Amino acid sequence: MNITQLTFPVNPTTQLPAVGFGTYLIDSKDAAEAVSQAISTGYRHVDTAAVYNNEEGVGEGIRKGLQLNGLNREDIFVTTKLWPGAAEWGEKPKTYEQTLGACQNSLQLLGLDYVDLYLIHSPHGGSQRINEWKALLELKKTGKARSIGVSNYSQVHLEEIAAAGLPMPEVNQIELHPWSQKTDLIKYMQERDITPIAYSSLAPLSTWRAAAGQDSAKPDELKAGDTVFAELASKYGVTEAQFLLHWGIQNGFAVLPKSLNPVRMRQNLELSGFEISAADMALIRGMDRGAGIAWSMGDPTEVS
Repeated sequence: MNITQLTFPVNPTTQLPAVGFGTYLIDSKDAAEAVSQAISTGYRHVDTAAVYNNEEGVGEGIRKGLQLNGLNREDIFVTTKLWPGAAEWGEKPKTYEQTLGACQNSLQLLGLDYVDLYLIHSPHGGSQRINEWKALLELKKTGKARSIGVSNYSQVHLEEIAAAGLPMPEVNQIELHPWSQKTDLIKYMQERDITPIAYSSLAPLSTWRAAAGQDSAKPDELKAGDTVFAELASKYGVTEAQFLLHWGIQNGFAVLPKSLNPVRMRQNLELSGFEISAADMALIRGMDRGAGIAWSMGDPTEVS
């Protein structure tokens, strides 16, 4: 299986590359070079968000990467996200019209006519959640987004959309790794053809967001190195990061590794040539520690 060319279906006309380049915590001034390098390395999916404050740099990097590699816009899958507004943080949730405007602003910053995937970044929209989702349906209808979805949504939030009689999201981007497997949510999504995208796939690594200013939410008790992944990676002759990313893809999750190091950037894309055994997959299923560590969905009734 050549994972570089592997895709997952999102809708009848849209295929999601299995490995994308994440840009969280990449400053806009660094994003152009990083994204261009990622495209030259072979990444064909670039993920950003309005709240990352780097869409302009990401767009510049996309244009540079396309030009350097003789690619067309259609060769790159681009995801960005609506920041819905969080009342508990003193923000007003975005209305239908504001959601349409936010997408247009992201497109202008990116320098694109459309994105391949537009997501509601979190369920913080409260009473405006359904209006925000209706706006995304309109964005897909008008071609501003080729596919639409949500991020950090629990089953309760997805059921809210179903209860409103609206089409379900095509994607839910959530924290997924051996310590946070969300099996019930994944089963619910699979039954409704909601494609999972995993973020923070490398959270179990002792080096994950270890640098100063990386805004790590990793509890102290989890910061100690867990040798099991080093041992498993050694068994398969790969790096720990490659092992964890492959675990996600083998489970059917697209992944979004991020690195500014050209060597690791390439390694994170080179995930072919091995298959995790059924016994080791079963071993990892027993490592689930429940809720995520990068983002806590918490009690979904609290995000109202």
